[in-house]
Amino acid sequence: MKKLMIVAAAALMVLTGQAQGNKYIVKTKGAAKAAVAEQAENGQGGEKVQEEPQDFLGRYFRYVSLCDWKDGMRFMVIPEKKDMVIKTFADAATGQMVSSRTLRHKIMVYKGHENTGGLHEHINFVCEDDGKAYYYEIPTASFDDYCYGKFGVPTLAYLGDVDTAIDLFRDKVLFTMADEYYVDTEVDGDGFKTILDVPEGTEVKVVAVGVGTRSFPVKIIVADSKGREFYQNVAISRTNSGMRDDEFDISNMKIHTFTGAFELPGDSLAASGGYRQYVGKKVFTLYNTEMFAQDGQRTRVARLSTFTIKDIRAQRGTHYVKMTLTGESTGRTYTKQVTFQSTNVAGDIDGQREDLFTSLFAWGNPLSMPGVRQANFSDVQKSIVRKGFTENEVKLALGEPTGHGEEKDMYTWVYNELGRPYACVFFDKATKKVRSISKLK
Repeated sequence: MKKLMIVAAAALMVLTGQAQGNKYIVKTKGAAKAAVAEQAENGQGGEKVQEEPQDFLGRYFRYVSLCDWKDGMRFMVIPEKKDMVIKTFADAATGQMVSSRTLRHKIMVYKGHENTGGLHEHINFVCEDDGKAYYYEIPTASFDDYCYGKFGVPTLAYLGDVDTAIDLFRDKVLFTMADEYYVDTEVDGDGFKTILDVPEGTEVKVVAVGVGTRSFPVKIIVADSKGREFYQNVAISRTNSGMRDDEFDISNMKIHTFTGAFELPGDSLAASGGYRQYVGKKVFTLYNTEMFAQDGQRTRVARLSTFTIKDIRAQRGTHYVKMTLTGESTGRTYTKQVTFQSTNVAGDIDGQREDLFTSLFAWGNPLSMPGVRQANFSDVQKSIVRKGFTENEVKLALGEPTGHGEEKDMYTWVYNELGRPYACVFFDKATKKVRSISKLK
C-alpha cells in the first residue's frame, strides 16, 4: 500500500511539473488545485466540428497532410484515456515502448520517416523537453500507404495551429456562436464543467490561447464584459486531427471549429457587404421595440432610445441581419435582428413592420437636434406635447404632420393619419413654439 502511494505521488509530481512554465497549458480563472491530476484528455464526449471556409482562416491555417510534413514541425503529446493503455511512442535508443503518461505535455519535433528493415516504417521525432529521440511505428508496411489517410500520429496536437492562433487571436474581440462552452475546474488536471448560458452573439475578448486536444488543438479562453472566463477547443487546419472529412460535417460537432464557436468582427462585416458603412453610426428608435440584453434576456426598449451600431452580421439563409448596439446612456450592449428589405407589404399596412431598419431607426441622437431639451424628453418619448415645445420636440413626439395651416400670428400642424389619434398643434409665429394643442376626444 505504501509503495502504491509513493508511485501515485510521483505521477502527480510529474504531471504538475509539466504544467508549470508551459505557455501552451492555459486555464480559465477559478480552476482549483486537483487532488489527482489524472483524467482522460478530451473527455467532453461527442466532439463537434464544422468545415472551415477558405478565407481568412484558410490563409493562415493550412491543412498539412502527413505525406507533406516537414522537419521541424512541432506537436504536443496530449494522450487520451485509451493512450494510457495503448502506448504510442518507442524510445529510439532502446526500442522499448514508452508510457504516454510520462510523455504527457512534452513537445515532439518531427524528423522525417525511415524504413529500418523491419515490417513497419518509423515516423521519427526528437523531444524538445528531454532531448531524446522517439519514433512511432506505423501500423502498415508502407509510409506512403499510411500517410494518405487521415490517421496521423496518435496523441499529437499540432502546435503550428496553436502558435498561429496565439499571434492572431490573443487580445482580440470575438463574438460567440456556440450553445455551450467550458470552464476549467482543475489547475493541474483536465477537469471542466459545461456552461450553457452564453447568449449567441456575446462580445468577448480573448484572454489566452493554448493547446487543447489532439482533435481540437487550439484552446481559446475568452472573457465577457463581466470578466467571466470560458473556453472552447477548436480545430482549424485539422492537421493530424485523426478525423475523416465526413466526421467534420456531422451537425453535433460544429462547436469545435473556430467558425462554430466564434466569429471575427471583420469576417461578419465582410459577409454583410454593404452594411459596413453603418458600423460606428448613432441611431435612435422610432417606436418601442424588443431587444436582447447581454444576459440573453428579452428587454423592452423605449422609443427615442439612442445607440451606437457596433457590428452587423448577416444571418445565413435569411434577409435579416443581427445588429449589435451599445446604449448611449447606459453603455450596455444589445442585439436586434432587423431587415433592410421589406417582404410583407400587407404586414406593413396593418402595423407589423417586420423590424425594417428604416422604420425602426433614425440616424443620430435626438438630444443633439436643435431645440430638443432634456427636461422635455420624457414627455416626448411618450408622444406627449405641451405648451412651449419646439418644432423638433413636436416632430419627435408626434412625427411629421399630415397637414399645415396658417393664420395671422399662428401656424398649425395637423395630425390626421389613419389609425392614430387626431391632433392639431398651434405654433406662435414669433417664437416657433407651441401655443396650444387641440385633440379629438
